[in-house]
Amino acid sequence: MKGRAAAILAVLALAGASGSSALRLPTAPRCPVFPKTNAWNRRVDKLPVASNSAAVIASIGTGTGLHADFGSGLWQGGPIGIPLDVVSHKTSRSRVSFEYSDESDHVGYPIPKGVHIEGGSDHHALLVDRSACRLYELGGLQRSGGRWHAWAGATWSLRSNKLRPAGWTSADAAGLPIFPGLARWDEAKRGVIDHALRFTVQRTRRAYIYPARHYASSLTDPDLPPMGLRVRLKASFDVSGFPRQARIVLVALKRYGMIVADNGSNWYISGAPNKGWSNDQLHTLGKVTGSNFEVVDTSKLRP
Repeated sequence: MKGRAAAILAVLALAGASGSSALRLPTAPRCPVFPKTNAWNRRVDKLPVASNSAAVIASIGTGTGLHADFGSGLWQGGPIGIPLDVVSHKTSRSRVSFEYSDESDHVGYPIPKGVHIEGGSDHHALLVDRSACRLYELGGLQRSGGRWHAWAGATWSLRSNKLRPAGWTSADAAGLPIFPGLARWDEAKRGVIDHALRFTVQRTRRAYIYPARHYASSLTDPDLPPMGLRVRLKASFDVSGFPRQARIVLVALKRYGMIVADNGSNWYISGAPNKGWSNDQLHTLGKVTGSNFEVVDTSKLRP
């Protein structure tokens, strides 16, 4: 019996090593959060360390601590994190004009009444159409004179791994979807985050690597991270002393890592706001510094 149990565990471990299906939204249970083969859903704990790891980590900051840019309650009058709305085929579509019109998807966006827009300067709006399993994302969304305007808009099928055209931005500077990189309370509540997380750094390089499609920098220093760079928490880092919510995030960072998706404060991790988050528990992530991370060689992740 012991031998059989060990064999089952070994099979499960092998299955988990290649990738998993991220938890579906409770309000959109028919829709995957992209296929299990998607880069966001692929484990990277067995991949090699990149040869320039130390230099890149140093450029982001070895002594700077992690910061959960999400939580419960309000900050400066708005929810802490990037909110999202689940819509359906019944939600009316709206036309949106764009600052980066030639790199935006010109479709009808299902913007509901009372749409939740991120506070601060980014004003992201994330919309999951549960009827079509389609993701719509807008950056810098605002309404003026009865019309919607954003700096960029993008849409993806949640059932596909199709990327945006090379060189195109999205609501994120890296040309990536934001939604699959958010830490969500429904995931933490069950005890597992099984996908990579999104994070920001202050200075990026004029380059992007898979799965990113766009850069947002004029800097060419090879030690700076390109958009799409993936880092992971070192396997040797002991997470046992952290409170439950922080520990769940840290385990995900060991298994799946996090992806550079935008310019911003160093080591800021993205998530969706929810009253279930404990800001005190998430604050302990600040004890984890850049020196505890390594850059992953993701060249084998490309399909």
